Amino acid sequence: MTQKPMTKTQLVAELAERADLDKKNAGAALDALTAIVTEKVSSGGAVAIQGLGKFYCRERKARVVRNPATGEQIKKPADKVVKVTIAKALKDSVNS
Repeated sequence: MTQKPMTKTQLVAELAERADLDKKNAGAALDALTAIVTEKVSSGGAVAIQGLGKFYCRERKARVVRNPATGEQIKKPADKVVKVTIAKALKDSVNS
């Protein structure tokens, strides 16, 4: 059975405990990290966090998609999508 995802409040509490910070500073650090990754990826860059993965933006070509409810084919314009390549260390720890 899968566990519920960790909430931001739980993550901040865990980060504060492990980094010996108060929750306010841990929350500010997490918010800053989120802002940096968002800014860099949305401007076309990439952010690699050792042991976690690489966050980057990829462009998708225009394509024809199908509405599963009606079967109607719709032409979808080109767009961008955020991708994450998981670090080998994280994959290995999950599979061991």
